[in-house]
Amino acid sequence: MFKAAKILCKQTLYGNKGEKIMFRTIRRKAKEIDTEAAKELLESARRGVLAVNGDDGYPYAVPINYIYDKEAGKIFFHGARAGHKIDSLKASDKVCFTVYGNETIKEEEAWAPFVQSAVVFGRCHLLEEGTEATEILKKIARKYYPNEQLIDEEIERSGKAVQLFEIEIEHI
Repeated sequence: MFKAAKILCKQTLYGNKGEKIMFRTIRRKAKEIDTEAAKELLESARRGVLAVNGDDGYPYAVPINYIYDKEAGKIFFHGARAGHKIDSLKASDKVCFTVYGNETIKEEEAWAPFVQSAVVFGRCHLLEEGTEATEILKKIARKYYPNEQLIDEEIERSGKAVQLFEIEIEHI
């Protein structure tokens, strides 16, 4: 039993005043980074890990390439049009997305690297094909490809097989 909240049922947390807590607060407050630092980490990290509600109640987590749109408060990524991830998202749109970085090692504690992480909770939706989706796909590609020519060639070759996704962020 922890002091800030008590568990009344498997799915719902309530605070000391009986209010429903949608997302847990970090347990080790000294390790917490502020929301702006978390957003900066979302912008700068190369990859993240997407976790979905998988088969038979097991979580399914997979590393993905992505972009974070700070103004829209959304994360965009692409993937296949079929498979475990898409089946899981069709069953439940609730996701968790984690990035980490800014690793430092203190000389006196070389065995314990210090990393910052940002954990995002939200709802993930499939994006429809069209001009907006193509522009988002190009933004994702610009993060990973060295030039526009390679981006255009890759989209021409593989773009039809790609599904775009958006995560609407509910909590960071």
